Amino acid sequence: MVVGCFLSCRRLELKPAPEVWRLFVALPIPADLREGLVAAQRELRARLPPQVAAWTQADKLHLTLRFLGSVSADRVEALCGRLQAAVAGFGALPLRVERLGCFPDLRFPRVVWAGVDDAENRLPQLHRLVMDATTPFTAEPAEERFVGHVTLARTKKLRPAEAAAIGGFVRGAADRRFGVWAATAVELMRSELRSSGSQHHRLAELPL
Repeated sequence: MVVGCFLSCRRLELKPAPEVWRLFVALPIPADLREGLVAAQRELRARLPPQVAAWTQADKLHLTLRFLGSVSADRVEALCGRLQAAVAGFGALPLRVERLGCFPDLRFPRVVWAGVDDAENRLPQLHRLVMDATTPFTAEPAEERFVGHVTLARTKKLRPAEAAAIGGFVRGAADRRFGVWAATAVELMRSELRSSGSQHHRLAELPL
């Protein structure tokens, strides 16, 4: 009886589990603006001891509209279709990169960022469209409050003097302007975590 069950089970066609990808939706930052952001990173880095922060590489500077986390690869086509339908016709979005800031605040600067916004406040509208379109595809919680930004660094264990140095630098950059550009598409990105660091791959470019 047991042997018969075992042989019967062996004859079943077992489908492999679908591959799972780590995804996010973002707006790319043009190369000329990235140069200014990298320069700001260098300035701040010179004020801090080594290994105090993980610095975003120039080719990975972007504005995240939503982090999706783990998504089955077999759902990516449907995700792209849902996203494209949501943002189609939105139109080119003039954006500006200006000022620096920190999460959660200047006293405890865990993330250092450059702000991104627009004169007509359309960026939050685009964010909401992306959030609504992607909700069925992710288990990641929605942001409580959206702040358009490009992450420059994530700090590690900070001593008070190091936190103060970051806070002072950020305050001094309150009026800094990095540049403007017109976003014409959102990108669906895949992030692969490797021992050498994350690798980003663009899966789709979805025109606005």
